Amino acid sequence: MRIETFTKFIMRLFLKPLSFIPALLMMYIIFSFSSQDGATSSKLSYQVTYKAVSMADNALDLELTDKQISRCIKKIHYYVRKLAHFSEYFLLAVSVAIPLYVYGIRGMWLVLTAGILCVGFAALDELHQYFVRGRGCSARDVLIDSCGALIGILFVRVFGYIGRKTIFEPLFRH
Repeated sequence: MRIETFTKFIMRLFLKPLSFIPALLMMYIIFSFSSQDGATSSKLSYQVTYKAVSMADNALDLELTDKQISRCIKKIHYYVRKLAHFSEYFLLAVSVAIPLYVYGIRGMWLVLTAGILCVGFAALDELHQYFVRGRGCSARDVLIDSCGALIGILFVRVFGYIGRKTIFEPLFRH
C-alpha cells in the first residue's frame, strides 16, 4: 500500500508539471509565426487560402477558373488570417486551461487565470510584431486572439464538467 502511495506521489510530482509542455509548445509556435516578416507571413496565409479555395472548388465541383479562384482568395484572405489568430489562441487556451484544471483551478478562477495568461501573451505577441519587418501591432488582433482564448477556456470548462459528472463521479459512488 505504501509503494502505491509513493508511486502516485512521484507520478504527480513529475507528470503534473509536464502537463504545461503543450502550452509552451503552442507559445513557441505562435511566437515563430509572429517572427516571420510581413512578406513571408502573407505568402504563407495566401497559400493556406489558396488550398482552402481549391479544396472547396474540388469538393463542390465548382470548376472555377484561375481568375475566379484568385477573386475568391482576395475576398477571404483577410478572414483566413483572422481565423488563424482565433484558432491559435483557442489551442493555446485549451493547452493552458487543461493543466490549470488538473491543478484544481476551477470555475471563475480558471477563466481568470487562463484568460490573463492568454490575453497577456496575445498583447505581448502583438507588441513583438511591432518590431518585425513588414508587420504591425493591432488591438483588433488582440481582441480576436482573446475571443479564441475565451472560447477555448469555456470549452475546457464544459468538457471538464461533463467528464466529472459522467465519467469520474460514477466511478467514486459507492
